[in-house]
Amino acid sequence: MTQPSLVQRLSPHRQFLVAFSGGLDSTVLLHQLVCWRQQDPSVVLRAIHIHHGISANADSWVTHCQQVCEKWQVPLVVERVQLAQSGAGLEAEARQARYQAFRETLQAGEVLLTAQHQDDQSETLLLALKRGSGPAGLSAMPFDAPFAHTRLMRPLLHDSRESLLSWAQKYALTWIEDESNQDDTYDRNFLRLRVLPQLNARWPHFAHAVARSAALCGEQEQLLDELLADELSRLQSDEGALAIAPMVTMSAPKRAAILRRWLSLHHAPMPSREMLTRIWHEVALAREDATPCVHSGGFEVRRFQQQLWCVKALPGQTDTVLAWPDTTASLSLPDNLGELSLVTGGDIRAPHQDEAVTVRFNATEKLHIVGRNGGRKLKKIWQELGVPPWLRNNTPLLFYGETLIAAAGYFVTHDGVCEDGNGVALRWEKTGG
Repeated sequence: MTQPSLVQRLSPHRQFLVAFSGGLDSTVLLHQLVCWRQQDPSVVLRAIHIHHGISANADSWVTHCQQVCEKWQVPLVVERVQLAQSGAGLEAEARQARYQAFRETLQAGEVLLTAQHQDDQSETLLLALKRGSGPAGLSAMPFDAPFAHTRLMRPLLHDSRESLLSWAQKYALTWIEDESNQDDTYDRNFLRLRVLPQLNARWPHFAHAVARSAALCGEQEQLLDELLADELSRLQSDEGALAIAPMVTMSAPKRAAILRRWLSLHHAPMPSREMLTRIWHEVALAREDATPCVHSGGFEVRRFQQQLWCVKALPGQTDTVLAWPDTTASLSLPDNLGELSLVTGGDIRAPHQDEAVTVRFNATEKLHIVGRNGGRKLKKIWQELGVPPWLRNNTPLLFYGETLIAAAGYFVTHDGVCEDGNGVALRWEKTGG
């Protein structure tokens, strides 16, 4: 890559957060950006290094990256992450932790830059072929894509590793070598070390041809995005649920394309053909009285009120009881459900001195709530209020002693009503807004 081509690829952006592992690729990328900054002072650079804690050399890699960034006068953020241990595999878990750290570190106006190159694109496409991916998977890595509240760009995607090595040697750059890159038990390393050298030796333009095929698949996906965007928008509710009835008469390929794009909008993993079939037959077409659910990569697809819903999988809190001894302070809820606080100015009475305050997620007695005549069970109240089943045992219930006072965001019971005008409100700050 030449300096003008880097500028052309990244314009009009001028603020960048560079994913800096300290390896060859990211070192060359950061150096080229530093050279650009010397020519154009409006370029603002930061770098982020992820300490995965996997390698025994991880601490020394941090030191190396700090020294390089200090020399080039680039502010460096070092993030130490913990892998999820979800069973998805070390590579997938490390990637997930890495990109989550990127999301949390990005500042307003910054574009995230990563250093994948043309050879990486070949590996990604071959891995997609191994999984039996369709055009979306075979489009591999895009040069420019939405990410968090900004963009993720890969300015080296059209450059070979050989060209990056030439740049590094020309400017006498130093970089680290991750010893795990020689371990061919990892699928990507197996392709890099054993398969791609033979393919490139036989067909010298193989990597370039693969990149072209990936780009063509990406163009087809982009075209489908444009063609289906209006229809997908019409099918979705304001809450992001997908109407089932209009999809019944669609062809199977069109319905699958709609479902893929809908799941993508919810940041769910790309579904397999089998998963799409299960979503349609086991959830959308389940019998009327069923509460069907299909799990996929930390998400659940459910049906409610003749719509499909994509929600994050959360453990139920039916048996959870949380003591709230000091109601002047907020109360943290389990499993990233957020936090509760009692604030002045509401229609709930304050607890009496002898009433222990707890938060629970289930109630068994008949309830009398404001705005409804007669008593009814909590399940019936949830149905009348149109609360989806997956939210019911994760909605905090405020108790004074053994008396249910209020459900956060939904109702107040007659026992909880403030009569003197000095009431409080139950505020639920959910994680992620």
